Amino acid sequence: MHKNQTVRMKHDIEIAQEAKIKPIGEIAEILGIPQDELEFYGKYKAKIPLRYIHEEKLKKSKLVLVTAITPTPAGEGKTTTSIGLAQGLNLVGKKATVVLREPSLGPVFGIKGGAAGGGYSQVIPMEDINLHFTGDMSAVEKAHNLLAALIDNNLQLKEGNLGIDPRTVAWKRVMDMNERSLRDIVIGLGGTTEGVPRQSGFNITAASEVMATLCVAENLDDLKKRLGNIFVGYTYSDKPVFARDLKAQGAMAVLLKEAIKPNLVQTLEGTPAIIHGGPFANIAQGTNTIIATKMGLSLSDIVVTEAGFASELGAEKFFNIKSQFGNLRTDAVVLVATIKALKYHGGAKLSNLQNKDNEALIKGFENLDKHIENMRWFGFRPVVAINKFTSDTPEEIELLIKHCNRHNVMVALNSSWADGGKGAVELARIVLRAIDDSESNFKPLYDLSWSFERKIETICKLLYGADHVEYALKAKSQLDRIEKLGLGNLAVCMAKTQKSLSDDPSKRGRPTGFTIKIREVELSSGAGFIVPIAGSIMRMPGLPAVPSAENIDIDSEGNITGLF
Repeated sequence: MHKNQTVRMKHDIEIAQEAKIKPIGEIAEILGIPQDELEFYGKYKAKIPLRYIHEEKLKKSKLVLVTAITPTPAGEGKTTTSIGLAQGLNLVGKKATVVLREPSLGPVFGIKGGAAGGGYSQVIPMEDINLHFTGDMSAVEKAHNLLAALIDNNLQLKEGNLGIDPRTVAWKRVMDMNERSLRDIVIGLGGTTEGVPRQSGFNITAASEVMATLCVAENLDDLKKRLGNIFVGYTYSDKPVFARDLKAQGAMAVLLKEAIKPNLVQTLEGTPAIIHGGPFANIAQGTNTIIATKMGLSLSDIVVTEAGFASELGAEKFFNIKSQFGNLRTDAVVLVATIKALKYHGGAKLSNLQNKDNEALIKGFENLDKHIENMRWFGFRPVVAINKFTSDTPEEIELLIKHCNRHNVMVALNSSWADGGKGAVELARIVLRAIDDSESNFKPLYDLSWSFERKIETICKLLYGADHVEYALKAKSQLDRIEKLGLGNLAVCMAKTQKSLSDDPSKRGRPTGFTIKIREVELSSGAGFIVPIAGSIMRMPGLPAVPSAENIDIDSEGNITGLF
């Protein structure tokens, strides 16, 4: 994950392939699950039956959320920190499990790489996790596309036609790959027997509402009900049509009957890891399933989990959506920062981040301060984890530690990328102090009974630091229609760039005096929220000039190279 930290460091995949991986049954035994209760996917992966969720037990366990400052091209290492922290907690005598999202194949073969951690804080088998894993992504893709097929089939029918106006259908198809040429397409060409011609397109699977819905479902029955609630479009007589009107929810749930079960793997040090669900955080809730988090809490004393991107995106949605829907209580928050990222937010060029620049570092503290403030809006005093790079100087680290101390924020140096769990022992001990000091002052930012405008403006002004929120006429009209459907009590899942606190990706640091512009609003009634869209959000990424796929290969023995 951090390949520039040292020139002699092995690649992540080399470290993962050299690790002594334990049979997954041994990892299950750590959690108290008999091996014959597992559903094995080979020797090193398994699914856990949902009956191992115990509501009373999970209330006694502790939940730690890992979030971060605003992402930069240098990488902050949130997943690496989460894995390292879980390993560190086990080293100091705690029974800890890390619970993470599943990677998408798009970034794996594109530019960002996988999402299995890095260095000596990885989840393994790394190749499997980053590729097809246990087929959950494929199941979500198939369930989503089944609904798309049923919609177009109904448009074609003479008998049983619901009268759906194809111009109102926003349900595209999905695939788990970066493919820009499929963003906007025309379907149904070829004649009257080939369907109704209309404009459509593809999103990446992680952007699917089916994925978002899976991640908030309590069980299979709840999932089926939520799938039925997915909004499809309007009839020519302006009546709403939902997936249940197409009798789609049963078959969609069948395709997801295995995908709803959490996946058990392990870290390099044999710490249990549950990986399940994979929505993006700039367009969806950006965190693993409620089921996976509850499973971890039911089976261990401490769960370390993460939310995508920075505090104003992933953490906000973790608290306002996931925690509210799942009735989850967080006991401590870790805020990941790096010297490099802070210098970048202070105005340093990407090419100069290795060089000492105290002025840029101090200027970059403004971004860190905003994310600390954001967590305080929810009632938390976060622990700042300094994810250490070899280019960091003692003077720079001391400047950051003193800044945190002045702001009454606990801080720890974390070297788990290079040192595994022992590099996160200091962080683990400080997190345990934060858990002990926690007064459970958590409070959501908004009440679901508030108007959509009030919910949106609360997020934008408090967490982003915006002065105003403006709505395009299209967005205003969409909000009015959603209200008229009787869905005004849904949560809000903001879609905006992850590269800035604002909706302008070029604004680094802590922007001020800006306006968030909501250009349109999507309804994700199955997942239980609306999606106000600020700026240009990419639902189907494209490949870069030199995709990661060009470096990925396999030899005659089946050994994979080039993954990172």
